[in-house]
Amino acid sequence: MVDQRSVVSCAFLLVVVGLLFEPTFEQPSQPPMPPVSPAERAALLELRSSLGLRGRDWPIKADPCFIWRGVECRNGRVVGINISGFRRTRLGSRNPQFSVNALANITLLQSFNASNFLLPGSIPDWFGQQLISLQVLDLSACSVIGAIPLSLGNSTNLTALYLSYNNLTGTIPASLSQLLGLSVLDLSRNRLTGSIPTSFGNLGNLSVLDISGNYLSGSISPGIGTLSNLQYLNLSNNMLSASIPPQLGDLGSLVDLDLSANLLAGSVPSDFRGLRNLQKMIVADNLLSGILPDNLFPTLTQLQVIVLRKNGFTGGLPNVLWSIPKLSLLDVSGNNFTGMLPNSSSNANATAAVFNISRNLFYGGLTPLLGRFSDIDISGNYFEGGVPGYVGTNASLGSNCLQNVKNQRTLKECSSFYANRGLAFDNFGQPESTQPRLAKPPGKSNKKVIILAAVLGGVGLIVLLVLFCVVLLLCLRKRGTTTQRGVDVGPATAGGGPPPPGVPINFSSVGDAFTYQQLLQATGEFNNANLIKNGHSGDLFRGVLENGIPVVIKRIDLCSIKKEAYLQELDFFSKVSHARFVPLLGHCLENENEKFLVYKYMPNGDLSNSLFKKPSTEDDSLQSLDWITRLKIALGAAEGLSYLHHECNPPYVHRDVQASSILLDDKFEVRLGSLSDVRSQEGDTHQSRITRLLRLPQSSEHGASGSPTAVCAYDVYCFGKVLLELVTGELGISASSDTDVKELLDRILPYISIYDKELVTKIVDPSLIVDDDLLEEVWAMAVVARSCLNPKPSRRPLMRYILKALENPLKVVREDSSGSARLRTASSRGSWNAAVFGSWRSSSEVVVIPGASTMKGEGASGLKHSGTSGSQGSGPTNGGGEHSSSRRRHSRDICPEPSGVHDVEKPDQD
Repeated sequence: MVDQRSVVSCAFLLVVVGLLFEPTFEQPSQPPMPPVSPAERAALLELRSSLGLRGRDWPIKADPCFIWRGVECRNGRVVGINISGFRRTRLGSRNPQFSVNALANITLLQSFNASNFLLPGSIPDWFGQQLISLQVLDLSACSVIGAIPLSLGNSTNLTALYLSYNNLTGTIPASLSQLLGLSVLDLSRNRLTGSIPTSFGNLGNLSVLDISGNYLSGSISPGIGTLSNLQYLNLSNNMLSASIPPQLGDLGSLVDLDLSANLLAGSVPSDFRGLRNLQKMIVADNLLSGILPDNLFPTLTQLQVIVLRKNGFTGGLPNVLWSIPKLSLLDVSGNNFTGMLPNSSSNANATAAVFNISRNLFYGGLTPLLGRFSDIDISGNYFEGGVPGYVGTNASLGSNCLQNVKNQRTLKECSSFYANRGLAFDNFGQPESTQPRLAKPPGKSNKKVIILAAVLGGVGLIVLLVLFCVVLLLCLRKRGTTTQRGVDVGPATAGGGPPPPGVPINFSSVGDAFTYQQLLQATGEFNNANLIKNGHSGDLFRGVLENGIPVVIKRIDLCSIKKEAYLQELDFFSKVSHARFVPLLGHCLENENEKFLVYKYMPNGDLSNSLFKKPSTEDDSLQSLDWITRLKIALGAAEGLSYLHHECNPPYVHRDVQASSILLDDKFEVRLGSLSDVRSQEGDTHQSRITRLLRLPQSSEHGASGSPTAVCAYDVYCFGKVLLELVTGELGISASSDTDVKELLDRILPYISIYDKELVTKIVDPSLIVDDDLLEEVWAMAVVARSCLNPKPSRRPLMRYILKALENPLKVVREDSSGSARLRTASSRGSWNAAVFGSWRSSSEVVVIPGASTMKGEGASGLKHSGTSGSQGSGPTNGGGEHSSSRRRHSRDICPEPSGVHDVEKPDQD
């Protein structure tokens, strides 16, 4: 027994010893991963320094292949770098740049992901020449600007290219069609123009193509229909026109199709029936028309979402729609569909679907078909009868002909609609006949006509008396203009035309008279190398006078530009002088067909090219202006415009307020340029008040010729666009056309609310570094900008009120936040904030956040909050802080308006 126990004990000990020393007897394991090569370690350290990455992510003493976050190595070589969402050090955050030159030394790099990491600047051209192993490039939401380099077409190993949510401009390079292995191409949410390259049909491996949210025009390339592997196609929110190519019906693998918000016309091709794997079809907000083919949607379909909203479709809906088993959203609102709902209850248990057929021409009774849907909108049609219980509570039923439901159409509307179709109307369930009532006795009708005529005659007489009194008052005020405060700039014709022939210009008061030879010498005989730009009023050249003074010389060709243009500008400078206007040093009027004006040179150019600029010629990165300087620029421009509007008599209108008209000297002080369009305000300054008094329609801000009319409210509107450009950093807002501006405002203004500061962070320039106090100033400027952009000219604040609001930005938001109720009830208060908030109240206060804000771009705003109270901006600080501090006044320093002013739109009483 003892022996057996001894044997068992020995065996147990042997097993334990074997387990303990098992690694010793095994075959040798695979060798450990070697450390990163010295050359690539040096490149990573350089990248760490240029991007300002934190030590906790990339510790300097550790081996990158083992410890560094987001670095992937293979056999000691770096093959992947992922810095998505990384945070910079405080020092690196002060001047973020697209500085990734070190990547050129990582020769086997296959993946570079910098999404949601701020890289302001353009994509280096060498990316496509030196990163030949690159397979995945993700620069989405990095604040990248400039054009897509043509050289990217040389990166033939690329399989995925993500450049969405940036500020890329220019056209889509056709060289991208050389990337035959490309599977994903996402260029969405940029500012790309031009057309879709026809050569995209060569990208046979493409499964995802998203170029939505740009400014692309032209037609959809039929070649896209040859991409047999394409599963996701999004061309929405562009300006694509023509018809939908039927070749898209050959995309048998397509799952998601979005062509919404374009200018597509024609009908939906019947070839779409070949899209048997399609789950989402969105063609909303186009100019499509016609009848939907019955065989458009096959019975055995995977469709889950169908959106045909806001087109011009006619006829009835195909019956097959009601038998699609997985349908979760059907939106055909805003068309001209007509007919009756089928009396069917198929799939009645599927109650998770949304059904919207509002604003069409459907009629008849409600059927059990509606019981299938959980959210129903049938408003704006001509349905009649009662509302069955299966309709549910989440139903919009307004503007129909239904019984016992509020907000329905009138009896006349409903009866007429049904009568035109030869149908009987149920008269809202009342026993009364639908025939029109018998005419009332003529005596009663005549009596009503007589009473109505008497009332209208009395009202007309009162209106004439009021007009007579107003005209008389204006005549008396004109006689007393010499007693008004302001700078008298002499007589001016309506609209500020050229000076009358009998009133010669005093050329001695507008600078020196230069000879043509002097100007030839100053500009190198107007060499193209000195050409700054071709302006609408003349060509601008850089030059240096004999005494070494740098100047800008405008050459005006009278063969292509009206003579009145330069005469009006000289006349303006002879009468008006202010520190906020670009100094006119002189002129040269020797030549008959060419005239020249000589201005002082502005070292920092204009706002459009100074908001983002290269710090040096050797550095390709861009440096943005800090917030203090931006506020300083806004104040300077407001001062100049306020002087024109309120200090000159008669008031002057600039008519060309945009970023390129705001010139900046060496200390970033504003000097307004583009003064050739300045005109005296058209008509009487009180005309808009008469218009509001009589509730007359307001005139357009553009005259018959298309040029802006000379009204101060137009300057205010344009200045609001400049403020938005300063807040968002989106270049070109102030110079955009009316169509582009509407789209920009629809995207930006919903994020500006006087009640929610955090909303504005979604549109603020990602390159701005602001703390909480500065963020309030940004918020305040955005609020002022929205007030300036009120669609009603009469509701925009006066420029002097805008100036005071910008001088005291914190009071704009803090006073309203602490006493919003008082502001709402004190609309007659004659102060600058009443003017701003009076304009605010007249616009919509309902903030609707676009659906796109919930997408990937939501994290793309990139707004940085600094932990210090000083300016953390990256732009020039040359005098910026000094000026800002002098402009920020305490609330008690605000000059009160005269007590006689009771309405923000009443005449100035100064």
